[in-house]
Parts: sequence; C-alpha cells; structure tokens
Amino acid sequence: MHIYQHLKDFSLSSPTVVTLGTFDGVHLGHQALVERALAKAREIGGTAVLLTLEPHPRRLIDPGFELARLTLPAERAELLAALGLDALVEQAFTADFAQTSSLDFVRRDLVGHLGMKHLIVGYDHRFGRNREGDYAQLQEFAGVFDFGLDRVDAVMGDRDALSSTKIRAAVSEGRVRDAARALGRPHFVRGEVVAGRGIGRNLGYRTANVGGIHPDKAMPAHGVYAVQLDFCDQAGPINLAGVANYGLRPTFGANAEAVLEVHLLDFEAQGYGRPVEVRFIDFIRAEQTFETPEALKAQIALDVEKARATLASRY
Repeated sequence: MHIYQHLKDFSLSSPTVVTLGTFDGVHLGHQALVERALAKAREIGGTAVLLTLEPHPRRLIDPGFELARLTLPAERAELLAALGLDALVEQAFTADFAQTSSLDFVRRDLVGHLGMKHLIVGYDHRFGRNREGDYAQLQEFAGVFDFGLDRVDAVMGDRDALSSTKIRAAVSEGRVRDAARALGRPHFVRGEVVAGRGIGRNLGYRTANVGGIHPDKAMPAHGVYAVQLDFCDQAGPINLAGVANYGLRPTFGANAEAVLEVHLLDFEAQGYGRPVEVRFIDFIRAEQTFETPEALKAQIALDVEKARATLASRY
C-alpha cells in the first residue's frame, strides 16, 4: 500500500476510486467502504484510495477535547493494508485546510489531486468547511465533474449503526466484547515489557508489565481481563493466553497512573524492552481493594481460571 502525507504528493496515474473518513478503529463499517472501493477499482481498472485527515479534526476544532484513539495512524495503516487498500493519503488537517469549501474540496482535491473517477461515501458523510457538504451536493458535483458516486448503507450493531464514537465508549466502559464485535477483532494496545514493582512475582503470579503505551491510545476501564499477548519481535511467540489487570493497584497503595500488567497462563515472560501487543478478549471483574495480599492472591487464582475458561471457549 502506498502512503502519502499530503494530497499534493499523490502520484499514481491510474483512475482512482476514493473513499473518505477518519477510519478510527477500521471497524466493520469502515471495512464495508474499503471493500466497495476495492470492488469498484477492480471493475474500472483503477486504484482504491482512502483520504483521511491527521490529526483527527476534533483536535483542531476543540483543542481541549481529549480523544482516545482506537487505532494510532500506523496501526490504522497496517489494518488498511491488510484489507488490500491500494493507497492511503493522510492529509494534514490545518486551520487553512479546515476552511476548504465543499466545492474546492471536490474540484481541487478529489478530482484535481487524486484524479478521482468514482467516490464511495458512508451513509452520513459530510465534508468541507463547517461540514457544509452532504450527499445531495455530491450528486450535483458528480454531474458537473463527471465522476461516479455510491453511498454505502450503515452497518448495524446490536441496536443501531456502528460508529467509532460508540466503540470508544464500549472500550472505556470495559465492554471489550461489544467493541470486538463492532471492530471485527479484539481491541488491542501495543507497548513494551518494562520493570515493575515485583508485586505479582511475590504473590506467585509473575507478570509482564506493559509500558510505553501511546498516551492517545484508548484504554479499557480499570479491571481484570482475559487477554491474548503477542511478542512482536521476530523471535517472539504469539497468541499467548493471559489475564491482565489494568488499573491503580489500590491494595498496595494506589499508583499515580494506571498500569497494565499481564500474567501469562502457560508461558514465563522474559525480556525487558521486548515489544508486545495485548488484545482484550473479555472483562472479568472491576478493580477492587483487598484487605490482605492473601485475599488478593486467592482472587487472582479465580481470575486465572475464569480467563482460562473464557479463552478456551473462544478458540
């Protein structure tokens, strides 16, 4: 997959089929757009392109807004490449670009820079300055600038249309199974194994403490989870079953910041500094304070058995 940092850098000469959006999480709705774009590109002998914006537009519009991202830019690109997308344009969203009219966006950017011959949009997509452009306007522009146009219906969840906003809420509330259904895969975070306080080892449950997680990454509610862990270096094993605690560890004096620690069920974690990916499979229980270390140890034994049963039933 070709990746471009600016519309002006785009250099592919074949006709393009373009889809638009921030695509945070690359959830099932996003995947439907990419699949439609790929099918149309193959039909016309063209290239399927996603135009997205960096940073997330909400960051510029509301600087005080704290946006937890389901996928960081590199993770999003990786997922899109796995879907077979031909090209990704990560246009810088600046104050100047935010003032682009809907007409200029289509005429100059989509048709001019990208050579667009067909546009695929979601059911609720809006574009241009102050979100002035809508599907009715796109229909007018399609006739003027001679491009094809398709709108993809919403992909429905249990009760309503999927959205990144709703998935972020599910993750933040610990509903990681709901998030996985909408994403088409478990929500994951990446970091590296770091030295901890030795609490797990002293209780008889060695843990891999995961540090270096990007501060923008969406994290689940504090609690205990059944997880899978991959060591992401070349020699690392993958799909290791584990039970993770994410929180402040209040039994031993609350940390200033939440910590993610993973006890691997059938593997001895080794190697500080090794990159890891942790996938959240299911919520086990909320974080709680125990009267004694022994009480915590007894509860961890129950957590381990529940995690083992959960992961065994999934695979």
